[in-house]
Amino acid sequence: MIIFRYLSRQIMMSTLAVSTVLTLLIVSGRFVKYLSYAAAGKLSPEFVFQSVMYRIPGMLVLIIPLGLFLGVLLAYGRMYLESEMVVLNSSGVSGRRLAAFALGPAAGVALLVALLSLYISPLCWKQVEIIYDKQSAKSELDSLTPGRFQNLGKGGGRTTYINGVKEGGKELDLIFVSERDSKTGELRVVLAESGKQVITDPRTGERFVVLRNGYRYSGVPGQADYQEIKYAEYGFLMPRSGANLRGPEIEAMTLTELLGRSEPRFKAELHWRLSMPLLALIITLIAVPMSKTNPRQGRYAKLIPSILLYMLYLTLLTSAKGMIDDGDASVGLLWMIHAGFFLLAISLIFSSGVWERLFSVLPSIPKRGSA
Repeated sequence: MIIFRYLSRQIMMSTLAVSTVLTLLIVSGRFVKYLSYAAAGKLSPEFVFQSVMYRIPGMLVLIIPLGLFLGVLLAYGRMYLESEMVVLNSSGVSGRRLAAFALGPAAGVALLVALLSLYISPLCWKQVEIIYDKQSAKSELDSLTPGRFQNLGKGGGRTTYINGVKEGGKELDLIFVSERDSKTGELRVVLAESGKQVITDPRTGERFVVLRNGYRYSGVPGQADYQEIKYAEYGFLMPRSGANLRGPEIEAMTLTELLGRSEPRFKAELHWRLSMPLLALIITLIAVPMSKTNPRQGRYAKLIPSILLYMLYLTLLTSAKGMIDDGDASVGLLWMIHAGFFLLAISLIFSSGVWERLFSVLPSIPKRGSA
């Protein structure tokens, strides 16, 4: 029991550290992607933050198994390098018992992945759908920042400026809109002292902007033929904002909803979610024998081959899911891949001598400072 607690603590600490680093890297990448839209005024900062935060559980479904895999490799690899495994082996702890000990924390991680995959992630995706609907219902004026010129519209062909907003964004102060027709080259400029947003149809969310006390200029730059119109009120339909983002559909479906659908893409999603906890258990069985390292080889001798093996596993699963989604294969293909890698894990544990001779021909990574 003492050995089990010690090994479990080493594995969980390494898993937590690796998973935290991977999560920060992936989440920061998502933030950078959406912040570019927010900086252009196409998305609100609240939408960016909420969208990324609600996606984290879905990311963790794939991040945590990888963190567990690397955690076992690093924890057991360090113990081999520092000769702790030699002491354990001399005390009667074999490689099979090491695999059994590793399955303890792996079972806890698999349970966490199951909760994320089957329950928490779909609930978060439903929230993503809600904020997508709210974002798509907004007009371009809702994303404007007072006192700043912003390029909006398709391809940024419309330049808009407002001096200020009142009454929750409904009343606008000092408005400037410039838009060029890409076909005719005509430039249209609208100026107004004030304006107001008016929702004409609550069902569709269509909004008109009614400008007051201003001018409208239209013409081709470089030509003297242009029109100037002074108006007391001028209204036009305001296009909706957003970066053509589509909210999730199948990802937001609960387990019960997926069980009631027989289409291939729903079956693929259901079995993909069910297979994620099994992935965590199988890669743990693979990582235990792969972590066995000769101190002369260095700590990371088998790290690269192990990662390549994991990437092969995940790539095959992803490809199988895509084939099932397209109707080109049955869900049995997904479970055949799991069965194949499970047999590989069993052979690595029970026939370690054969695999050790195979990996001995691979070039080892020398330790730092060795000649």
